[in-house]
Amino acid sequence: MPDHDPVDQAQAQGCAPPPQVAEPRAKTTLFARGALGRAGARIQCIIIAALLLPGCGFHLEGRVPLPEPIRRPYIHAADQQSDFVQSLRRQMLISGAQPVDSPAQATAVVDVLSDSVTKRVLSVSAQNRPTEYQVIYTVRFSVTAGGGELLPPQQVSSMRSYSFDESRLLAKEHEEVILQQAMGQDLADVVMRRLSRVPGG
Repeated sequence: MPDHDPVDQAQAQGCAPPPQVAEPRAKTTLFARGALGRAGARIQCIIIAALLLPGCGFHLEGRVPLPEPIRRPYIHAADQQSDFVQSLRRQMLISGAQPVDSPAQATAVVDVLSDSVTKRVLSVSAQNRPTEYQVIYTVRFSVTAGGGELLPPQQVSSMRSYSFDESRLLAKEHEEVILQQAMGQDLADVVMRRLSRVPGG
């Protein structure tokens, strides 16, 4: 029996030819365009929401708005380069405040009464050598404005622990430095939240 092409045979019998293979590809392209369109719409919604939320009382993570009495603060500290003081100043700038260089220019004074880091041994090896340390970062502060007290003296602390290996002394010392910086940042976050609750905003 001779071979017949299915398309020619369908046309000879007056029937529509079978569907072409390229049609699913077109559907896939349309689906991809639709998905891209929906993704673009979602991105636009996210951008609009990010612009509108601050006006509704919401704020981006890491940004703590300060009340009017602390919009131009002066940080009085014995060590202006400590991890806590640097983190606090950075957080104030992010919040929109303008830290000043002298009490005469300030609307409020954040007095850092103490800023200290202590370390103690948590565990030792069989040879009585330290294998784990605990680091404690403690800050005591108060806030005054115009001769009045906005926040009484109060203390905040952060505690972290880390393992210690004498064979990796330099690496462990670097780890301790990074740990202390993170603790200073944590304490600055806590203090910023307390400053944000000062009356007068």
